[in-house]
Formats: sequence, C-alpha cells, structure tokens
Amino acid sequence: MAKKWIAIGSILAMLSVLIGAFGAHIIEPIIGEERLTTYETGVQYHMMHALGILIIALIANSFGPKKALEWAARLMFIGIILFSGSLYVLSITGIGIFGAITPLGGICFITGWILVVVSVLKK
Repeated sequence: MAKKWIAIGSILAMLSVLIGAFGAHIIEPIIGEERLTTYETGVQYHMMHALGILIIALIANSFGPKKALEWAARLMFIGIILFSGSLYVLSITGIGIFGAITPLGGICFITGWILVVVSVLKK
C-alpha cells in the first residue's frame, strides 16, 4: 500500500506545482483576480491533500496497512479531483454549476482525515 500511495501522492504534488505555475504565469491575465483566487484555493487544497496522501502512506508504513488508511488515501485522491478539479474548471470557464461539485470533494477530504484518526487510534 505504502509504495503505491507514495508514488500517487508525489505525482499529485508535482501536478499541483505545475497547475499553480500555469495559473500564475498563463491564465492570470485571462481570468481576472476574483477567479484567480478561486483557482489558487484549488491549488492549495490540491497540494495539502497530496501531502496528506504521502502522510497516510508513511503512517501505513509505520502502523501497517489498514483498510481505513487505504480508504483515507482513496478519499483524498477523489477529493482532489472533485474539490480542486471543480475549482479549476469553475475559475477557467466561469460556469457556476461546477461550484456545486466542490462540497462533495470537501466531504471526501473530511472523511479521509476522520479515517486516519480512526485508523491510528484503533488497536
């Protein structure tokens, strides 16, 4: 479990940097300041939860693989797609309906962190 999620978390962190650079250097003049703030929020949560996936992998390495940790990593991965992905699309296109997807990603993030806590406290 750990190797797979270390690789995935690292790739997601790299993508976060690339997407952030794209926003700062290419689309900033196109989308405007307000939508850029939305975009940057997506980048921040993307990176935080890519690092979260790396932390989960390291916890799994220390505590042993557990189903709760596997699901926590999966939910953070899905959360990045739903939360950050919807913010990227919303900020670039200006289509407001994509904002309705964002809370689903937030729920995935929260549930993932709860599973991490449950996993390390469970004997």
